[in-house]
Amino acid sequence: MNSGASDPPRGPGPGKADIGPRLRARRHARGVTLADLSQDTGISITTLSRFETGHRRPNLDQALSLARAHRVSLDELVGSGRGGEPTVGLRLISRRGMTLVRLTDRPGGLQAYKIRVPVIRLEDDMSLNQHQEHDSTAEQPWLQAHAGHNWLCVLSGRLRLLLEGHELILAPGEVAEYDARTPHWYAAAGPGPAEILAVFGAQGESLRQRARTRSRLI
Repeated sequence: MNSGASDPPRGPGPGKADIGPRLRARRHARGVTLADLSQDTGISITTLSRFETGHRRPNLDQALSLARAHRVSLDELVGSGRGGEPTVGLRLISRRGMTLVRLTDRPGGLQAYKIRVPVIRLEDDMSLNQHQEHDSTAEQPWLQAHAGHNWLCVLSGRLRLLLEGHELILAPGEVAEYDARTPHWYAAAGPGPAEILAVFGAQGESLRQRARTRSRLI
């Protein structure tokens, strides 16, 4: 399951108009500086400042990193429902066209999402990122890297996953698990979009297999 000088006016859906002030308020409430937050998320200080002033909106990976750093759910970070209650099943559209549905409703710990991943040519993503501000993966800005642990399971379609110098094509039922600090990139391998189940651990939590039935020959 890694973003010119400013992004096009696309980003989170509900609550997108006030995500900048919300990010700033979260940071001030925690008493951390932009430099502290940059170290926690791997996002540059300049980019974080642009998020808070509303001149730029976080993409999917950046929003996840910010939610992890602030120890809140993605709902709480990008918007809320009526009466200030978190919106369960919030959809977040990233600049790359991913549709994300949150499956957990608690801040911190393991977070689960169902993500619809579009077909994106790596060459197109590389070209797009050449004109954007680069963060921790400056030599290959189309790659994402952030704190935490990622677990991805393909539900339908095919997923193309790049992990540093390795390329994998995952089919339905296949799983990938990796340290999110490893530069990574993924998109549907085609011919159509892919659906994946993703579990993210902000502090490096990973899934642990405790039980497994023995396969039997019939």
